[in-house]
Amino acid sequence: MAEPLLISSTEQFNSLLSSSKIVVTDFYAEWCGPCHQIAPLYKELSSRLSRPNVITFTKVDVDKQKAIARTYEITAMPTFVIFKNAQVVSKVVGADRNMLSSAIKKLAAEADSNGDGGFSGASGDAGRNMWLGVELPKGYSDVTTEVDIKGLDLLNVDSELGSARVLFNESKPSGKSRKAAAAAASSSSSAKGKEKASSSSSSDTNDNNKDDQNQVDWIESDTDEQMMLFMPFQSSLKIHSLQITSLPSREDDGDEEMPMRPKTLNVYSNRAHVLGFEEAEDIPATQTITLTSRDWDQKTGTAKVELRFVKFQSVTSLVLFVVDGEGDGERVRLDRIRIVGEVGRKREMGKLEKIGDEPGE
Repeated sequence: MAEPLLISSTEQFNSLLSSSKIVVTDFYAEWCGPCHQIAPLYKELSSRLSRPNVITFTKVDVDKQKAIARTYEITAMPTFVIFKNAQVVSKVVGADRNMLSSAIKKLAAEADSNGDGGFSGASGDAGRNMWLGVELPKGYSDVTTEVDIKGLDLLNVDSELGSARVLFNESKPSGKSRKAAAAAASSSSSAKGKEKASSSSSSDTNDNNKDDQNQVDWIESDTDEQMMLFMPFQSSLKIHSLQITSLPSREDDGDEEMPMRPKTLNVYSNRAHVLGFEEAEDIPATQTITLTSRDWDQKTGTAKVELRFVKFQSVTSLVLFVVDGEGDGERVRLDRIRIVGEVGRKREMGKLEKIGDEPGE
C-alpha cells in the first residue's frame, strides 16, 4: 500500500482533505529527534491502512509549509492530526506510539463498516482489515490482532477440525459443513497429486495457497458440548465486548447430529494459563453470559457479547469457557472470535500477570 504523501503546497493539502474521507497528517521537522523515532511506525500504519479516497496518510514539514502549520495551530513536533470529512477529529501531540495507533485505528474501523456479508475494520498493530460479524460500537476498535496466537490453548476440541488459531482468521468464515469440508479436502488432495509432476517454486506457492483456502476454518467440541479457550494478549487491553460467530450447518444433520451454537459462557480475566474444567467450577467467573436466539445476527451468525467494561479494564488474558449449547446435542461449533476494545501498554512477552484481588479477577 501507499507510503505517506509529502505535502508540497496548501492547495495540494486542501485538495486531499476534500477527496479523502479520512486524512492523517504528520506535522514534523527535520531537526526533530522524536519525529524520526516514530517515523517507522507511521510509515507502517500508512502502508497497511491507506485506501484510495478513504484513508490517506500525509506528512507536512512545518519549516517548509508554515501556513498549514499555522492554520492548525501546530506548536510541538511531532503532532499528528486526523481529519474526517475535512474536519479535525483527533490530535496526538508527541511521539506516543500507543495513542497514535489507537486513534488512527478507531477511525479506520469506522471507515470500513460495509464488508461483504458482514463488516470490516482495522485491527491490531498490523492494521489489517478483519471480517466482522456485527458493526463495531462507536469509539471502539477491533483489537483481535493483539491476541498472542502462539500462546493459545484449547481444551476438548475435535482434532479432525480446525485448531484454536482459525477462530482469529481475518477472512469471512466459510460456513461449510463437515461433509463439504471433507469433499474440499479430498478434491484438493487429488489436485495436488496431479500437480506433483511440476517442482517449480510457483507450483509450491500455489499449493500453499490452496492449503489455506481448503483449511477447515472452525472448531467443534469433542466428547461433550463444553470447551475451554485460553487467549493471551500482546498488550494490556480494555475490552468492551466479544463477537462470537457460530454457523452450524444443517448439511451435517444426517449421519451426525447438527452442532449447536454456544449458550452459556463464563469469562475469566487475567489467568496465567488455561483452566481445567473442574478448576473452572471452583473459580467465580469475571462474568457469565447467557445467549438467546435473539442475540444472534441472522445474516452473519454472530452474537455480540457485551462485557461489564469496568471489570475488563487492564486485561492481559481471557479464558472463555463454553459451558453448554442451545440444545440437547453434544457438540458446539465456533467459527470466529473478535475482541473489541482499546489497546493499552505492551506487556513483556512471556509474562502474564494476575491483576486484582477480587474473585475472578
